[in-house]
Amino acid sequence: MRRPGNLLLIAALVPYPALGQAAAGPSVPGASEDIVVLGSGLPLPPGTPAYSTVEIGRDRLTGDASGRLEDVLADVAGLQQFRRSDSRSANPSAQGVTLRALGGNASSRALVLLDGVPLADPFFGYIPFNALVADRFSGVRITRGGGSGPFGAGAVAGTIELASATRADLPLVSGSAFYGSFNAQNVTASLTPDLGSGYVSLSGKWERSDGYRTTPDAQRTIADSPARFEDWSGGIRAVAPIDAQTEIQARGLVFRDHRTLRFKGADSSSEGEDASIRLIHRGDWAIDALAYVQARNFTNKVISSTAFKLTLDQRNTPSTGLGGKIELRPPVGPDHVLRLGVDARFADGELYEDAYSTATGLVTARRHAGGNSSTVGAFVEDDWTIGRLVLTGGVRGDRWTITNGFFREVAASGTVNSDRTFADRDGLEATGRVGALFHAGAGIALRAAGYTGFRLPTLNELYRPFTVFPVTTQANENLGLEKLRGIEGGIDLRPAPGIALGVTGFYNRLDHAIANVTIGTNLRQRRNVDAIIAKGVEVTARIVHGAVSLDGSYAFSDSHVRAPGTALNGLVPAQSPRHSASATLAWSPRSGPGLSATLRYVGMQYEDDLQTGILPDALTLDTVARLPIGRHLTVVARAENLFDETIITRNQAGSIDLGTPRTFWIGVKFGG
Repeated sequence: MRRPGNLLLIAALVPYPALGQAAAGPSVPGASEDIVVLGSGLPLPPGTPAYSTVEIGRDRLTGDASGRLEDVLADVAGLQQFRRSDSRSANPSAQGVTLRALGGNASSRALVLLDGVPLADPFFGYIPFNALVADRFSGVRITRGGGSGPFGAGAVAGTIELASATRADLPLVSGSAFYGSFNAQNVTASLTPDLGSGYVSLSGKWERSDGYRTTPDAQRTIADSPARFEDWSGGIRAVAPIDAQTEIQARGLVFRDHRTLRFKGADSSSEGEDASIRLIHRGDWAIDALAYVQARNFTNKVISSTAFKLTLDQRNTPSTGLGGKIELRPPVGPDHVLRLGVDARFADGELYEDAYSTATGLVTARRHAGGNSSTVGAFVEDDWTIGRLVLTGGVRGDRWTITNGFFREVAASGTVNSDRTFADRDGLEATGRVGALFHAGAGIALRAAGYTGFRLPTLNELYRPFTVFPVTTQANENLGLEKLRGIEGGIDLRPAPGIALGVTGFYNRLDHAIANVTIGTNLRQRRNVDAIIAKGVEVTARIVHGAVSLDGSYAFSDSHVRAPGTALNGLVPAQSPRHSASATLAWSPRSGPGLSATLRYVGMQYEDDLQTGILPDALTLDTVARLPIGRHLTVVARAENLFDETIITRNQAGSIDLGTPRTFWIGVKFGG
């Protein structure tokens, strides 16, 4: 049953609902866009649905078989991480997010925001999914395609906006406890008391597992290890009204994560301490101002797949991110929503790593590398409503810098093998987007959009080499910016109550795309290729009849590398499926038991740039059953990959890693 608080949140955040939404309920009859929910942001402009948007509601976020945010996001076909594994068995540095088959290189090509704050790691560009608990959010909005207003630098594949759960979503006390296959345990808890006329919410999560075997039976050795993991996170969010139109929102997050990948001793860890503060004013001059800080670190040990000994210890990768924005919405009449603003992001990070001899077990070289980057931008956007037509458009200008880059390598004897400093670089980039939304008639909306965008190479891509044994990928301090141009058009239909359908056709061109390019035997380097061109079709659908609902999403992406005169020309970008689909069938009566099943399909992909390693297609089925016991307690049984489909997540010259096998969970949820 949808709670009244959730209805209010939808009314406040989505006053002009997008059509054809996946996993989002129909519009709320009679809901007023003037209702304000404490702890939310400013209302979305009316032109938002002109771009290809999909929403995931709180009921779906809290109802997935894995309980993991990244798996729920996979409901949106075409949204993917670098690899098919989730944050239980993936290397943290590979958890970048992209859309529309624009190629994978582990850094996010999509801009991921939590209450307006960028979440990507300041050094690597990955998303710390292990620290994000799905039941802490009220909803997610995914905008496919490039361009954005605030923090637009980096949104070349799309924007993913996470909205925190508000007081209306959160009971005083809530939590869950689950036990699963491979001796897995997962515990969450939250306490959300009122504090004066505001509230504060304290939350925590701990989970661990002995892990499943990621290596096929035929390739296992005495050094193989299950994908063990243990992580925890703790958060605080406080919301305090200043007056009837103004509030302060503050957030803090601390997380730690430890994983073992494939071999004994192949351990990785990530950690972070994040904080942000936000001012929301909903008066005639609406204001959204925020500032944030991130302190992150990462470690990783690489084990030789032949000698089964330590070959590389990336023992310390500290990084810091700072940023903020100010957005103003001046009163310009009832037909316009004008947004003016400035934003800035600063990142610095360093890498400390030691290379080892597998013969002697001694250090052969110590490396130290790092640098700084920044983007500072200003933007203006306007949404103009002309009867049934909404026109939206905006431009932004950014000044970017890449500075203080260096690489130093010292042999075990003390001899300096390399000591390089790299020239500072800077530039200006102008980007923009335009869109039109026309309500052609009852239940029919037509939309079209065009956009440009850019992404700065991450410090990881510029300065950090890495090894997935036996292949080494070199960094490249000379990487240039990725630049996107794209157009799209679509139609959204609501032919009958409870039925919504959306279809979008798109053409995107990512110039100077950064890819891991083969330059020798077991050797690659990050390089800018001429372009990746992706065109295709996206379909979303929702059918609701009483307690039964069906949500579906399909994406067809025809994606190719444009690199004339090279072996890459015309090939499919690495990690880019041609077809992907997802469907969730749910039975959710107002009271009593509930059932849901999610079918996901991902098409065949290639592991590498030269298409030598094939990742076969995979079809998985997840199920969830819920049985309320009393008013505040629910017993939940979950099954992931019910038919135990073999999911190949890596195929490097025949060396294969596997994804999540059949996994069962049993547990309880309390509160609410």
